[in-house]
Amino acid sequence: MRTRAAVLVADDRARPYIDSQPIEVMELELDGPGAGELLIRVDAAGVCHSDLSVVDGNRPRPTPMVLGHEAAGEVLEVGAGLTDVAVGDRVVLVFVPRCGTCAACASGTPALCPRAAAANAVGELLRGGRRFSSPTAGALSGRAVNHHLGVSAFAEYAVVDRGSVVVVPDDIPATTAALFGCALLTGAGAVLSSAAVRPGESAAVLGLGGVGLAAVLGATVAGAYPIVAVDPVVSKRELALDLGATHAVDPAAEGGTVGQIRELVPGGVQYAFEAVGAAAVLTDAWWATARGGTTVAIGLPHPSQELHISAAQLVAEARTLIGSYLGGAVPERDLPRLVQLWRAGRLPVEKLHSTSLPLDDVNAAMDALADGGTVRQVLLPHG
Repeated sequence: MRTRAAVLVADDRARPYIDSQPIEVMELELDGPGAGELLIRVDAAGVCHSDLSVVDGNRPRPTPMVLGHEAAGEVLEVGAGLTDVAVGDRVVLVFVPRCGTCAACASGTPALCPRAAAANAVGELLRGGRRFSSPTAGALSGRAVNHHLGVSAFAEYAVVDRGSVVVVPDDIPATTAALFGCALLTGAGAVLSSAAVRPGESAAVLGLGGVGLAAVLGATVAGAYPIVAVDPVVSKRELALDLGATHAVDPAAEGGTVGQIRELVPGGVQYAFEAVGAAAVLTDAWWATARGGTTVAIGLPHPSQELHISAAQLVAEARTLIGSYLGGAVPERDLPRLVQLWRAGRLPVEKLHSTSLPLDDVNAAMDALADGGTVRQVLLPHG
């Protein structure tokens, strides 16, 4: 079949992307699902910094590539060997496919699945190969087109591995359901699963994009107090307060991030979450953490960035520094729980949704994301 898709053709073009057009919306050939795979109609796809980091070259990926890794859709066709998913099921797509048989999957850490990591790195699906290609007469001259993190949701239709989806109830609007697959699992998961914050423990979230604000939601659900939200953008700080943060801090204000947090919480917070993907911000999170506390890295910085901390302080102050990928989540276990919390009104994920855009506006969406004023734009591949 054929599908329209947003294809990253170059990761070295300068902003504004609306002018340089690193992403081209074009018609591609899409093979049907193989054994263990699904054909998905993509109804909504969130625009995340992990997409932008591929466009701007901070996270190098093979091109050409159909971008998009946070989405919701409907199953249109089921590949051979699958009996637990049916045509018509509504699904949330997850950017780390799970093989289900490796040591990581078996031990409850599917985000660390080595087969998934290898497939994602080379732009293939979990079982190998690619399902997109350019028509012979197209701009890409019949070349295979890579998948982004096993999902490639910036398209009308996509073929994905069964391990990339979680079936969800059909009463969740697609624009809300999409955000569960990355922002919520990653941000709220970092608080609830990776850090396991308990009621009354203090927390700070540095960086209030979609993932950081989802971490604020997670801290609110966990009963953390106080919850300090840090970001230079006023509207994001205001939204964080609306979502449950007790204090909002401008890192440019007197005292900086660390000074202001330590003034609000003498001695520092028990948990500090870095959700920017910058070593400098992670350093602030480290210094804002109390003795015996835990600093959690959620954002993905450029591979060249390094963190420098005192080894003696790590030991003498009994500190903990952890990385949290996909929020340490087990999607099949955690997504239903998060949906229940959303349904109960305790996780108003829809408040993270900034605006909806057609697929053709994908370059403008990347510009808006890079400018820092938006939280979660959602692309609607079918208009």
